[in-house]
Amino acid sequence: MATHSHKRETARRKPSAALIAAPLAILATVAAVTIGVVGSEQPADLLAVDQSAAGDIADRGPVVSRGGIGRGDLRRPAGPPAREVEAAAAPQLSPVDEALLPAAVTAAIRNADTQRWTTTELNIWTRPDKQAKQLGVLDASKKVPVTGREMLGRQEIVLDGEARWVTSGYLSEKKPDPWPSLGGQCTNGTSVPSGVSSNIRAIHQAVCANFPEIATYGTLRGDGEHAQGIAMDIMVTGDRAWQVAEFLRENYSEFGVNYVIHAQRIWSVDRSSEGWRAMEDRGSVTANHYDHVHVTTY
Repeated sequence: MATHSHKRETARRKPSAALIAAPLAILATVAAVTIGVVGSEQPADLLAVDQSAAGDIADRGPVVSRGGIGRGDLRRPAGPPAREVEAAAAPQLSPVDEALLPAAVTAAIRNADTQRWTTTELNIWTRPDKQAKQLGVLDASKKVPVTGREMLGRQEIVLDGEARWVTSGYLSEKKPDPWPSLGGQCTNGTSVPSGVSSNIRAIHQAVCANFPEIATYGTLRGDGEHAQGIAMDIMVTGDRAWQVAEFLRENYSEFGVNYVIHAQRIWSVDRSSEGWRAMEDRGSVTANHYDHVHVTTY
């Protein structure tokens, strides 16, 4: 009996090979199935999350690398064309600066086929605005080509092949008569009242002698300087009027002139350096002195 009990105990402690192999086979099968599932497909909810994230990334557009090159499609950002950007950045030129561009000046000189006479001495300027520099003086009775361009009270002419500017209103189609002198006699029968000043009498005498076609002079009347006998209206228009006005301006010291007005422009002794200055519009031809030359003396 003792021997049989010992054998059965020995059998339990040394299991057979079949019993050991069966659990190992089961474990290997489970491991293979698990690896296959993991490698072949993912749970549906995990796929949904991954696809949503991918969509968010795609919606964000291309990702720019540190080198500045986009990933995926290299799409150019929306914006105005380069030419429009350059045009917007270019500085805006004033009308005067546009007129003084080399191409515009060259075209103006090339088309200057009209000649005009200077009716008086004229300052020569480099441009029509306040930035102009004076280059000299153009003599009276000189024939010069004109371009037809006029800006800011100045006209463009051509001198020695260069574009220059002079004060408007002193260029005539016809050659002016010889410049008047202080001498001569009044022979057209006109006169002025005895109540006017000696300066007004001297002006009448000189204007009558040099411009005998002028037959009307306005002197005494009941207001202001005319009533005092120190002012006179010389009834003349056009180029001839400017010749009279310039004659009085040139000889202001001999005649005791205070100021002269014609064609809505005024010249005065106290502001003589400014030349002929523009005046406000007074509403009519006579009020604006287009049909006569007004002179006031001291």
